Amino acid sequence: MKNQDSTELFRNMPVPKAVMKNALPAMAAMLMVLIYNLADTFFIGQTHDDLQVAAVSLATPVFLIFMAVGTVFGIGGTSVISRAMGQGRQDHAKKVCSFCMWGCVAVGAAMSAFFLLFMDEILGWIGATPDTWDYAKTYLTIVSCCGPFVLIGNCYSNVIRAEGQSGKAMMGQLIGNLLNVVLDPLLILVFGWDIAGAAVATVIGNVVGAGYYILYFLRGSSTLSIRLKDFALGGGVCSGVLAIGIPASLGSLLMSVSQIIVNALMTDYGDMALAGIGVAMKVSMMTGMVCIGFGQGIQPLLGYCVGAKLWERFKKVMKFSLVFSLALSVVMTGVCYLFTNGIVSAFLTDPAAFDYAVQFSRILLTTSFLFGAFYVLSNALQAMGAATAALIVNLSRQGIIYIPALFILKAALGAAGLAWAQPVADLLSTALVAVLYLYTRKRAEKSADIGGT
Repeated sequence: MKNQDSTELFRNMPVPKAVMKNALPAMAAMLMVLIYNLADTFFIGQTHDDLQVAAVSLATPVFLIFMAVGTVFGIGGTSVISRAMGQGRQDHAKKVCSFCMWGCVAVGAAMSAFFLLFMDEILGWIGATPDTWDYAKTYLTIVSCCGPFVLIGNCYSNVIRAEGQSGKAMMGQLIGNLLNVVLDPLLILVFGWDIAGAAVATVIGNVVGAGYYILYFLRGSSTLSIRLKDFALGGGVCSGVLAIGIPASLGSLLMSVSQIIVNALMTDYGDMALAGIGVAMKVSMMTGMVCIGFGQGIQPLLGYCVGAKLWERFKKVMKFSLVFSLALSVVMTGVCYLFTNGIVSAFLTDPAAFDYAVQFSRILLTTSFLFGAFYVLSNALQAMGAATAALIVNLSRQGIIYIPALFILKAALGAAGLAWAQPVADLLSTALVAVLYLYTRKRAEKSADIGGT
């Protein structure tokens, strides 16, 4: 029955309905991730201590490295599993799913140990100042303890969508993030734990979210498996996941690394400038996270079409998705731009920090309308198994293009230049992903008579 439901969704359901059924839960899940990311900063802001806001801005991209590594298994596993199911290779899909689980456990534990052992060195690398050092250390020390759970949560919020269970995939993130949001005001404001309360809420939310996915499999609700007996490395399991997962995760990993670099460079202009850029990134994230969710939501649908050679359906899904995502990102950008002052005032009280955040937000929003098209095209590359193209895109947007732009524009424009580096990277990387997508599709046309979108 489960396989029939998945087949109906992926193969027969009208395209707009299939896209929205798969994408809406993913978008809702990413919206909860957004709320979860905003919650720590918002409730810390209610302490009226902008130094703690600055410390969260420093610590967050370091913690997000865990999520980026979870994406290796999540996006890579989703791509391989969806194509395997389209080809009718159910046993292979089970092996991939189990590999992802135990990979998350092993890698997550190793990362937690590394972060805890080298905490002081990490704080020095990210540019913590004497005023923010203790706050950032407290936050990172606590959240580093839940490494395996963060990886599992981020992995299976993607993988479960590969079997058409977008609602179940959303629920794990929804439960964990909602719990975090509920605990934040209690632990930060009522208990008076300040930044430590935010970290404890994050740990509890991630443990509960991961626990939901583990129970989902243990109860036999899935056609896939996390059992150790199904674990395998060979037969294209490990290589298939990593070939897609590593390029896909590099975007998230480099996003964390580039934010760390931005924070370190911004400390030249003071802690209030650091607090300002941290909040501005969250403003632009409101558009970005929703578009990321949409792109991730359609990837299993596209991957199934590739595996089953349903090329006409693939084209229709792409057409609908590009139009919808562009409209979505334009509307989201407009809303964020109109209400920038109100959004920023919810996080910051210091006048200097507020002015920096508004200025930086308006700069970052100049190109956020491109996010929808960018994430649809990049997820289409992953769905087609175009590992090299996906690697180029993810290396470029937050690395090869963005990081040099930070140094060049800082030298030319100062603090504002650090903000303008992102719009420059957005423009160039969107043009790049469009070219690579068209090239990949052209090759597919020649080999399988796909036709153009």
